[in-house]
Amino acid sequence: MRSRRDVDPNAELAQHEIPSLHWFSLDRRQFLRLFGGGIAVGLVAPGAAVLRAQESGRARDSHELPKDLAAWLHVDKDGRVTVFTGKVEMGQNIRTSLAQQIAEELRISVDAIRMVMGDTDLCPWDAGTFGSRTTPTMGPQLRAVAATAREALVDLAAQRWKVSRDELTAENGQIVNGASKQALSYGELTRGEKLVRTLPADIAAVAVSPAAKWKIAGTRVPKVDGRDFVTGAHKYPSDVTRPGMFHGKILRPIAFEAALLSLDAAKAEAMPGVKVVRDGDFTGVAAPDLYTAEQAVAALASGAKWKETPGQPSNATLFEYLKKNADAGSERTEPRTTGSVDQGLASADVKLSKTYTVQYIAHAPLEPRAAVAEWNGDRLTVWTGSQRPFAVREELATAFRMPSENVRVLIPDTGSAYGGKHTGDAAIEAARLSKAAGKPVKVVWTREEEFTWAYLRPAGVIEVRGGARRDGTLVAWEFHNYNSGPAGIATPYEVPNQKIQYHPVKSLLRQGSYRALASTANHFARESHMDELAHEVGMDPLAFRLKNLSDARLKAVFEAAADKFGWSKRQSAPGRGFGIAGGNEKAGYIALCAEVEVEKPSGVVHLRRVAAAFECGAVVNPGGLRNQVEGAIVQGIGGALFEAIRFADGRLLNPHFAQYRLPRFSDVPPIEIVLLDRKDLPSAGAGECPIVALAPAVAGAMFEATGKRVRALPLEGLGS
Repeated sequence: MRSRRDVDPNAELAQHEIPSLHWFSLDRRQFLRLFGGGIAVGLVAPGAAVLRAQESGRARDSHELPKDLAAWLHVDKDGRVTVFTGKVEMGQNIRTSLAQQIAEELRISVDAIRMVMGDTDLCPWDAGTFGSRTTPTMGPQLRAVAATAREALVDLAAQRWKVSRDELTAENGQIVNGASKQALSYGELTRGEKLVRTLPADIAAVAVSPAAKWKIAGTRVPKVDGRDFVTGAHKYPSDVTRPGMFHGKILRPIAFEAALLSLDAAKAEAMPGVKVVRDGDFTGVAAPDLYTAEQAVAALASGAKWKETPGQPSNATLFEYLKKNADAGSERTEPRTTGSVDQGLASADVKLSKTYTVQYIAHAPLEPRAAVAEWNGDRLTVWTGSQRPFAVREELATAFRMPSENVRVLIPDTGSAYGGKHTGDAAIEAARLSKAAGKPVKVVWTREEEFTWAYLRPAGVIEVRGGARRDGTLVAWEFHNYNSGPAGIATPYEVPNQKIQYHPVKSLLRQGSYRALASTANHFARESHMDELAHEVGMDPLAFRLKNLSDARLKAVFEAAADKFGWSKRQSAPGRGFGIAGGNEKAGYIALCAEVEVEKPSGVVHLRRVAAAFECGAVVNPGGLRNQVEGAIVQGIGGALFEAIRFADGRLLNPHFAQYRLPRFSDVPPIEIVLLDRKDLPSAGAGECPIVALAPAVAGAMFEATGKRVRALPLEGLGS
């Protein structure tokens, strides 16, 4: 039976079905190849294609991971070890943390390992890099692979020397005979041939080193290839070049839901070397250089006539729309109920009913979407930045009606994603232009394109009713989330009477995954409401939370953060306040204290100090983990205080960094981090959970500073 605190994975998965940007028409040859001489009963209508972000960590389609050891690991003649994984590196430093875990089991240095990541021709299938799943899923997988390889190497040495394997140990890339002092390197044993060994059906059956005995994992190993990133030697997806490569640009609609009525392409087609491509709802150009491509698409834009859709909503009507357009017929709307909320409220001394809102926000990755596509006969190779190389391969195969085996996707280490690069938009565009031009084509989105046409973190309305006794005991909790999602929707607090419900809505703007998903919105509403109840019963916010908590791990991070911050010694003053919030997400536990100063009369909020405690089981790389926690907090500052997509009449009003406010150096306060290293627990991911506590802690501090409760993100309002 599912615990009341578990998120239904299908509900979370279905939340992130992202509409595709383009559809291509079928030519006669493609039509006959697909349908032969029969009748096509149904075709996908324009705009109907959907890309599933698979945030639950489960694939819709069943894929068996290979049991052949050689599919995962190879030992070269020189002893270097190559490891293959479908996970990708986007700045979260898993290239290092995964290598540490392999090195731990193989008894070699991290420098002796080469990680091949995100290459669909070379790596085993993988659902994608999301949901904080790399550490708890790929980590154990590769540890089992490395431990199995180690034992295979011991067996090879035992056969070579004709001794019992019990006399042998693996040390520093060698198998050593303790009695004779003989040693053979891994390369000498394999001679570059593949290791023949089958992984067990359940990798938990493989004996691996316990965290308490780690020597390489669990330590501060420097970032693999870190120097290349600092010096600029690393090649990101947008840096990839191919011989004879053209550059591509796409004609974008002038507004959302605008339809192209007519197009005069003569001026663009007259430009030397320019290829104009029209297919379905797709229009673009390929040219020998970027400048010419930009001039050509500008010429197309001047010759295009559009029909706009009038009366599209804006920020002013957003939340009213979300409440009125909930999908009441969806199976995802079934509430999770314990006890009776009405009876609980009847017994409460204090009752509150409040509404909280969150705006759409953008991922704003440092590197926008980029791809290079190259056709070789009926085979397609694409270099792009995506969290899901195998899903992008399927998108390309679907778009061009070809077998997925004929598509290769490679993911160079990418300039950030934050959940925003699940789709293959740029890859599909580059591939379509390359097919027409007969040359490799690079497409790199502009910042305006990234803001306008990439998907966004969902907006939402959250309604909460809570009840408590005068002694601070929670007795009733009702929680309704409209649109932003079910992640982190369950309360960690002990409440005998609960009703918790997610209401999906057809979004006004293209929306999808974002770091921590809806957990940030749900924690903001839940922790803010906990603050309001604590205030009404006259209790300290921390004491109120601890009174209603039985989860020892969440208690531990609350107490650690409060101790580091000096919560019990805080002294608020007019214009200065303190807040605390916490929660759990993806098997991570976070608590955070914040001190703010609010200017009068402007209401501008200054974060003065943050202390946070985080726990995610056994720590694999303390330095990398600290970076993840600090980075999440810094990113959370934007969503808490000022980030918001402003839109009206089918257009974004702030599609540039000049208008879209992100955290600046001056916004970042001193941040103190406490890491609780639980070597008795499995390692969990840390990419998402640490972001969820910042906004409600700041909101609580603002109330203490001003006496005014703000229940909308961003807390400083939409700005101008």
